[in-house]
Amino acid sequence: MKMTQGSKAAEKVNADRLLDLFLELAKINGPSTKEQLVADYLKKALPELGFTLEFDEAHKNFDGEVGNLIAWREGTDSSIPPLFFSTHMDTVLPTEGLKPVIKDGVIQSDGTTILGADDRAALAAYLEAVRAVIESGVPHGPIEFILTVNEQPGLVGARYMDYSKAKSKRGYIFDSSGDVGQIILKGPYSSRIWMEVEGNAAHIALNAEEGNSAFLIAAAGLSNMKLGAIDEETLANIGIIKGGELTSIIPGSVTVAGEVRSFSKEKLDKQLKHMEEVMQEAAEKSGGSVKVKIEKKYSGFDIAQDDILTQTAEAAARNIKVNPYLTETLGGADTNVLNENGLTCLTLGLGFQNIHSFRECISVENLTNTGRLSAALIEQWYVHHKK
Repeated sequence: MKMTQGSKAAEKVNADRLLDLFLELAKINGPSTKEQLVADYLKKALPELGFTLEFDEAHKNFDGEVGNLIAWREGTDSSIPPLFFSTHMDTVLPTEGLKPVIKDGVIQSDGTTILGADDRAALAAYLEAVRAVIESGVPHGPIEFILTVNEQPGLVGARYMDYSKAKSKRGYIFDSSGDVGQIILKGPYSSRIWMEVEGNAAHIALNAEEGNSAFLIAAAGLSNMKLGAIDEETLANIGIIKGGELTSIIPGSVTVAGEVRSFSKEKLDKQLKHMEEVMQEAAEKSGGSVKVKIEKKYSGFDIAQDDILTQTAEAAARNIKVNPYLTETLGGADTNVLNENGLTCLTLGLGFQNIHSFRECISVENLTNTGRLSAALIEQWYVHHKK
């Protein structure tokens, strides 16, 4: 698609105002299931931008403080299909006492907390983008925010969302470490596998002959298990081994748990079956047993290159003089769950780095461009539909 003549809305994004807003939001403590303070802030900020809002009761499924937030703002042209922007309100760790440091154009913490750019940077950018759209006076359709809770532990809030509250059918989620311009069209299927390996417990000095080490059974199974990069589309990992009582007791049971991700549902299922069969074989050879449980995490998504979401994102990026690039990821995001529930969306990069650590950071340039691209998307969405 040819470059158009810029974005009036993006030009109204105020970089200093956006930076101040991001730092304000980042300092609000809201780790997973404890998002009430973030919700309280939004209950004040969103109506000031013309949004009506409501919360669902997803939090009652996991003992959280507050549910997912769905906010709606009428556009200047009701004939345009609504466009949603989504992100999560929680951070992986507390940001209480955050002391941000800006050095050489990069925002980070002082090293004693995370920064919370994942994903307060997106939330700040959305708010600034709407403000810029209003100030620019450009025509636009309705805008919806879908702001989830308890995302970090495994997209939990999105899984329990009341989807009847959402009016939009298409949208964007800024939640990837790629620089602004990254457009992720494809995401993976993912499942966990839990293997309860049983042997026979015994005391090494009193009745060792009756013992059958579950650890050794599990080790034999793992030694024959394909893990890591299975092929170009599939990853497998064992992340938990838990068991044992005392150093003097031959362990009678051990829990072995892992995860598989793949762009292909068939390859996902094949790898899970392989992991189960290898462990079952090891148990049978040693006179033990295995109970296996498969837990689905989320489904994959695949947005076409000629989809209006893709075309709008590419055009909007060029309008703010950012080079768009299409890619795919084996990382999970709310994008997976929303697509599975009928809300077609793709993931966009906003450039945070070293997330889930005290080294987390984001450049001022990427933060600003996230706001500019969000505004340009709203403007370009209108242009594409008017055409």
